[in-house]
Amino acid sequence: MAEPLRRESLIEAPAGEPRLAARARNRAYRAYLILYAGFIALPFLAGADKFFHVLVNWDQYLAPSVGRLLPVAPHTFMLVVGVIEMVAAILVAVKPRFGGYVVAAWLWAIIVNLLLIPGYYDVALRDLGLSLGGVALAMLAEQFEER
Repeated sequence: MAEPLRRESLIEAPAGEPRLAARARNRAYRAYLILYAGFIALPFLAGADKFFHVLVNWDQYLAPSVGRLLPVAPHTFMLVVGVIEMVAAILVAVKPRFGGYVVAAWLWAIIVNLLLIPGYYDVALRDLGLSLGGVALAMLAEQFEER
């Protein structure tokens, strides 16, 4: 059975090797960096696109039943969603240990909304997978984030 990972075993360099070089060789650290970069760039781009609709008309992803409950127009709500997504991306950049969980929770809220729209179950399933990536990022950040 493999020895459990310890914080120091993941980031300490062998004698004479710079700490950064040891991290670069570590597969778990490289996986962390991939998730870190992705969960900064992608939520930020999706949030910004709520204003420009280059990728898609995001308004179609708001369940009509949710839209009827809102105190603002559905499009206005989606603009607020865009801002929240960009702020979440910045939070991941600054504090991935916390930001990863915030992004995962945000995706779970999106999933609930998508389950209210017939025909969007595949997107909800994809977002569930993305949320697991957010949780994994937060967990890895516990190992690699500087205190």
